[in-house]
Formats: sequence, structure tokens, C-alpha cells
Amino acid sequence: MTFGLDYLFWGMNPVGYHLTNLLLHAANAAVFYLVARRILGLALPGPAQRGNVGLAASAAFAALLFAIHPLRVESVAWATERRDVLSGLFYLLTLLVYLRAGEQGERGRSGYWASVGLFVCALLSKSMAVSLPVVLLILDVYPLRRLGGARGWWGEPARRIYLEKIPFVLLALAASGGAFIPQIEGRNMPSLDELSVLGRLAVSAYGLRFYLWKTVFPVSLSPLYELRGQDPLALPFLLSYGVVPGVTALALILRHRLPGLPAAWLAYVVILLPVLGIFQNGPQIAADRYTYLAGLGWALLASAGMLAAWRRRSFLVTGLAVVLLLGFGTLTWNQVRVWHDSEKLWSHAVAIDPGSSIGQLSLGLALARHGKLAEAVEHYEAALRLEPGYVDANYAWGNALARQGKLAEAIAHYEQALKTKPDHADAHSNMGAALVGQGKLAEAIAHYEQALKIKPDHVDARINLGVALARQGKLAEAIEQYHRALQIKPDHADAHANAGAALTRQGKLAEAIAHYEQALKNKPDHADAHSNMGAALVGQGKLAEAIEHYQQALRAKPDHADAHTNLGEALAQQGKLDEAIEHYRQALEIRPESADAHNDWGLALARQGKLAEAVKHYQEAMKLRPSFSEAQSNLVNALRTLGMGPADTASSQKNKTVE
Repeated sequence: MTFGLDYLFWGMNPVGYHLTNLLLHAANAAVFYLVARRILGLALPGPAQRGNVGLAASAAFAALLFAIHPLRVESVAWATERRDVLSGLFYLLTLLVYLRAGEQGERGRSGYWASVGLFVCALLSKSMAVSLPVVLLILDVYPLRRLGGARGWWGEPARRIYLEKIPFVLLALAASGGAFIPQIEGRNMPSLDELSVLGRLAVSAYGLRFYLWKTVFPVSLSPLYELRGQDPLALPFLLSYGVVPGVTALALILRHRLPGLPAAWLAYVVILLPVLGIFQNGPQIAADRYTYLAGLGWALLASAGMLAAWRRRSFLVTGLAVVLLLGFGTLTWNQVRVWHDSEKLWSHAVAIDPGSSIGQLSLGLALARHGKLAEAVEHYEAALRLEPGYVDANYAWGNALARQGKLAEAIAHYEQALKTKPDHADAHSNMGAALVGQGKLAEAIAHYEQALKIKPDHVDARINLGVALARQGKLAEAIEQYHRALQIKPDHADAHANAGAALTRQGKLAEAIAHYEQALKNKPDHADAHSNMGAALVGQGKLAEAIEHYQQALRAKPDHADAHTNLGEALAQQGKLDEAIEHYRQALEIRPESADAHNDWGLALARQGKLAEAVKHYQEAMKLRPSFSEAQSNLVNALRTLGMGPADTASSQKNKTVE
């Protein structure tokens, strides 16, 4: 819903989406200040100490420490990680309202139900908020002191507290099921064969230790900490086996002197539990974004320590707090710059972990998007060295080779991808495109049909199948495929443009023009649609309108050879032979093998009386296309004229249609 609102205000301008993330994060910091102030106030031994400057400063320190910590960068700078900052807002508001309701006792019933409603909003933003019922119980123990201690755990007051958690628990269970079932169906969760029970416990312990370490020393942060063939007895895991029980034991030992420590540690574990290895999801062993809520308790604990020390040495503690915040702020500033663009982001990830096959692939894809195909291939090759048979790397490598015109090599990589994953619809579709480039239409059609069998709504495969059928002369079947593609995606410009091209070849110019108009409505700079529209308009005798569309095509794509040739023909029909010849010349600079451009240039020269030069162009057209009957007829007429006197020059103006 928030993305929808952003779209209404900003369209596809990324500034608005980032601004919304930033404003939500700032709002979270403000709400957390209120939560921290209330929790710290409740934790103080007496009401006389509440509301003083030290309390406000400590709460502000907690809010700032949370807000500018480098681990927050991923959740804020990554536009589509909106779920973190949005769920965080409702999560914190739930805590704030619940704390107020808890203080008010029986008078706080409306506040209690408001907190339930806010919890629903948090769950609708991100299912990771399911931890909140347990966190509320922790708050009931400390600092609210509604459970445990002198109040007991099972008396009437305690039972009322447990009962009031039932709506929260039911909502959390529903959200957990809603998140868990699609993960299983989508096969995002590794099986026990892929990640054993022992392995899951090892990864969970690693995560708890890793996030704790990065909270204290937030350096070398990456968008991807890849999980790959982890040995449960490797040193990082052995350290985790020591750290997690050690912190737990320390929290238990100090529970009376520092009750905030076990509360913060337990909340930290509970909040992270859905994203630890027990419920492993995705290729990462950890992710910075998972700490967005889990870091709240540590910020509170740090601010409580500051408050205790501030009373004794306010100047020194204030100075240390400022230095710490400035240090974290500097690290955050640098980390935000890493997220400037995909190429920079994945270059950073690969620099931190060169052994990440996913990182190498992602960097290759980012480079390919900027046309750096040779560099991209190096990273695809690195990804395959790290993970032989990596389907996505073979597929991406094939795409890069196809864009370079190396069709045979591209096909070899598509075949490797399909050998590993036969139901890879995109690989079948792109394999078909490469085969079309080799003129193997029947093989290409078989791959397009296979792609559509796997994924019937694969629009590109359906359009490409239409193109292949059109090249076989099966225009009615091709048009049917374009129409089926348009049923799936009515605003697909290429489908409209190609349908128009096929209808033009059938002589149905009015229907073709309707499709070209729709294509240009959806994509005004569609060069092929402009050029083909021009050809259809020439067929209707609307020469001036056709010329305007050819010119539009060339403004959109100056190296559009067919648009140059077609514009030349239209200008020649208007008697503007010099302008026409200039466009034929440009067409041949772009595509030297264009027999049509040579033939049409010859016709223009013949009309200027330059028959000897015209003959050369007709002969060149014949070399390029020996069966070119029109060029042959024009050549015969020109030679007859040169040798036997004046004769009419055959001139059949045929505009070219591009699919």
C-alpha cells in the first residue's frame, strides 16, 4: 500500500521511495525514543528519578544508537526492504501503547486493544513481527514487573496476563503459517538432506554470535553472507558454540544485579528466531536487515549503562557517547554509499567474499546491464568455477554471448543450463532466440513451445514464437501467438508492433495501424513500430504521415537501417532524390549487406540519369541476394538503356517491415 502511494506521488522516480523509507526510519527513531524513555523510567528504582535530564539524554542516546547504526543501512537504503521500516513503526507503536496500557491497569483496556490493532499492521508489513507476544511477556517481567518475583508466575494476576496475550499469539500463529507455507511451496527452504538438524543448530548459533559481533564492531558489512557447505566443526561455528552459552550463563548469573541483560538477550534471541538456521530460508547464513528489531534491546541496554554512569561522570560519559555516535555515523555514511548502485554494491560484496558464487553472478549481471559484457563474462566464469553446474551463471553467460553475437557459444551455455534444470523456461526461450539467429527456425520453435509448456504465461516466449512462425510464413499462427501474449499483458508494445507487422504482410493495413498505434501509446519511442507504421501508411498512400513516422523512428534509434531505407524510398517518391540517396548511404553504413538499400539507391540514381552508377548498385544488390528479381530487372533495364537508348526503369517501391 505504501509503494502504491509512492507511485501516485512519484511515479517511478526512485527519490520518493527512498525518501519514504528514510521518513519511516526517522519516525521509528522518534517512537523508540518514547519507548526507551518509558522503559528506562520504569526500570529506575523510584519515581523521583524519572523525568530528569539524564533520563531524556539516555533515551535519546538509545534512539540515535539504533537509528544511525551501520546495520540499519540495508533496511533503509534498499528501497524494496520497506517492510523492515514499516513493520518496525507498527512494532514500536505496539510496544509504546502496550506499555502505557500496562501502567494504567484496568483503565488501559482501550490501549490494550489499540496495541492489538497495531500488531496486525506490523504483521501485514512483515511476518517477522511474530516475535512480539513473547517480547511483551518479557516486558511484563521486566521492567513492568507484572510477572515473576513477588507477584508469582501462576496466580490469578499472572493468568490474566497470559490470557491477554491470546489475541497476539493467535495473530502471530496465523502470520507464521501465512509466511511458512509459501516458503515450503516455493522450495526456498533447504531440506534436511541439504541442511541437517545439526547443521541448522550450527547456523543458528553462528547467526546469534555474528549479529552480536556486528552490533559491537559493524565493519565489513555485506549485502550477502552466503551459506555454502558449512562444516559444523569449522572455527566460526566452534566460537559460536562458546559465545551463545557464555552470554546466556552471564545473563543468568547477573539477572538480579542487571535484570535488563537477560531481558535484552532473551528478546534478541526471540526476535531473531524466525530467521535463524532452524527455519533456514534463502542462500544467506545471515543478513544485516534481520537486526532491525533485534538491535532494539542492545540499544536500550547501552543507554541504561550510560544513564548509570552519567550520574557519576556526566562530562566523560557524554563525550564517549558523542564519539561513539560519530563513529557509527561515519561508518553508516560510508555503508550507504555502497548501496549507490548495483555494480558498486556487488563489487563491494565480492571484495569482502570473493568465494561467493552468488556475489560473482550478481556482479556479472550488474555489469551486463551497463553493457560491460566482457567483464560480466569473467564473473560468470568465476561463479561457475566456485559452483560447477551453476544454472543461473550458465544462463547469464549464454545471454551475454548472445548479445555479443556469439550464438554457437551462447547455445552451448543454454544447453548446460537446461541439462542441469530442464524446466528453465527462460533458458528455453533464449535458446530459441539464438537458434532463430542461426536460421534454425524449427529447432527454435520447439524450444519456445517447451518454454510455454513449462510457463504458459511466458509473454516473451510467446512473442518470439510468433516471430519464428512469421518467418516461416505462417502469419495467421503468428498473429494468434501475439494476440495470446496480449491477453496476458495487454500493454506489451512489442506484441502490438509484431502483430502489426504480420497484419501488414497480410495486407490488412487498417488493423496493422491500430496495433502500431497501441504499441506507440505504450512505448512512444518504439523505433520499429514507428518504421512499420510508416510502411503501412505508405501502403495507404499517406506519404507525408509515413515520413513523419520514419523520422520519429530515427530520432528514437539513429542507427535503424530499415527506417533509413524506408525514409529514402518515401522521399524518392516525393522527388527528393538527393535526400533519399543520403538515407540509403546511411542505411548501408549501418548495414552494408542490405540488398534493398543498394537496389533503391540504384533506382534513385537512374532517375537522376546516372545509369552507370545505378548499375553498380544493382550489381551489388545481386551479389548480396542472387535471387533478387527486382534488382535483376532494374539491372537489365539500365544496361539496355546504356547500350540501346532510352527505356523505362522498373521501379517498384516496397517498404520494409521489421519484426
